[in-house]
Amino acid sequence: MFVFGYDNYMAHAFPQDELNPIHCRGRGPDRGDPSNLNINDVLGNYSLTLVDALDTLAIMGNSSEFQKAVKLVINTVSFDRDSTVQVFEATIRVLGSLLSAHRIITDSKQPFGDMTIKDYDNELLHMAHDLAVRLLPAFENTKTGIPYPRVNLKTGVPPDSNNETCTAGAGSLLVEFGILSRLLGDSTFEWVARRAVKALWNLRSNDTGLLGNVVNIQTGHWVGKQSGLGAGLDSFYEYLLKSYILFGEKEDLEMFNAAYQSIQNYLRRGREACNEGEGDPPLYVNVNMFSGQLMNTWIDSLQAFFPGLQVLIGDVEDAICLHAFYYAIWKRYGALPERYNWQLQAPDVLFYPLRPELVESTYLLYQATKNPFYLHVGMDILQSLEKYTKVKCGYATLHHVIDKSTEDRMESFFLSETCKYLYLLFDEENPVHKSGNRYMFTTEGHIVSVDKHLRESPWKDFFSEEGGQDQEGKPVHRPKSHELKVINSSSNCNRVPDERRYSLPLKSIYMRQIDQMVGLI
Repeated sequence: MFVFGYDNYMAHAFPQDELNPIHCRGRGPDRGDPSNLNINDVLGNYSLTLVDALDTLAIMGNSSEFQKAVKLVINTVSFDRDSTVQVFEATIRVLGSLLSAHRIITDSKQPFGDMTIKDYDNELLHMAHDLAVRLLPAFENTKTGIPYPRVNLKTGVPPDSNNETCTAGAGSLLVEFGILSRLLGDSTFEWVARRAVKALWNLRSNDTGLLGNVVNIQTGHWVGKQSGLGAGLDSFYEYLLKSYILFGEKEDLEMFNAAYQSIQNYLRRGREACNEGEGDPPLYVNVNMFSGQLMNTWIDSLQAFFPGLQVLIGDVEDAICLHAFYYAIWKRYGALPERYNWQLQAPDVLFYPLRPELVESTYLLYQATKNPFYLHVGMDILQSLEKYTKVKCGYATLHHVIDKSTEDRMESFFLSETCKYLYLLFDEENPVHKSGNRYMFTTEGHIVSVDKHLRESPWKDFFSEEGGQDQEGKPVHRPKSHELKVINSSSNCNRVPDERRYSLPLKSIYMRQIDQMVGLI
């Protein structure tokens, strides 16, 4: 699947950003309609699909194509473009991929085979630095420290820029910016990203501890008061935990733990125990951030990432149940509709743009449990993609999950995430699982090795040290390893849970959940 999509992109679309797989041609920014944010937020005229796919080539062991692709990126990609892009998308898709590929090239162990580049002089790191510098104006002239949502790569923040941004977009930059800072020894990037996270965190509700989904960056006023796990908030929670895993800063873990408790208190509906007792199976809903009252009756497909995040913190049983809900929807339609109304038991928004979130959670649950059920889930997903989305030159967005009509777009995350997680699900001998290294994936699926180098920074005093104080002035301490129930994605996940921990044998849990969910929808 990856090779079919990648080869067609290179043949018909490169150096443009995306492949139109039905008409076999490239797609770039919509210059004719600057307000077309669905396109222009993502496409920056910088060969996005090639850049985003770099570490997938390495993980699949294709050293010759990886080396060729890296050289192409170095020789042809420039960020000196008159392109206005979303800071979040440029960070997770482009900056994150450049940093991941740079780390793969310079890894002395070379676990994926020989991915070294002859005469490589840190060009990808320099490109990442150049891009990040062009994104920095988003953090200037904002009274809260929360960044503008968009910048022009050549001229900075547009004069007519929107003062409203989503929580995930502004608060999910710390992993990539933090890695860059620590590789360069320059605190600037981590500092602005961390300041944005803290600013958002300080705006949470005093009553519920929840955050909204849209905020005014000048006033700190919540424009969107919906709190949920999907669009606008998803990766904010993800990066609180992943920043802790990578950098070891205790405040990130403290914020995540508090956020997770608020999520459990106010967003979770259904019976108290996941796999026993009466009542509906657990579900996470959208509520008002201040009151905790239900705001609507839909969930979106992005929320399917959350079981994977629950795996990372060791909450495997709840992850099993929530994953089963999304898989049951997939079983019904052969895809995940962008929004599903759990009260009406029908899609609210009908398209599926080849998103990876359900595959990601399936992969992580298989790593945590080794239960072959998840291999069957992966096969179901793969066969659905082959049956409904494969077209002449790649894989196409489903316009309508019921009639299976398609749109002529293959987003870059199909190669960087959807194919990667499916591949890793089935490739048990992959170096990600067998090399002895510990890896974590960014929110765009880019692989990062978890090592002590990233936990060392010369500016530790910027961030509260052991024995310091939290934001309320209370004493805090740095958690010891035994205090944190975290599973770091790959090799640290390769364990079969003791079935005695569960109220039912594992197979019974899975089957009961699937039966219930299929009946529910």
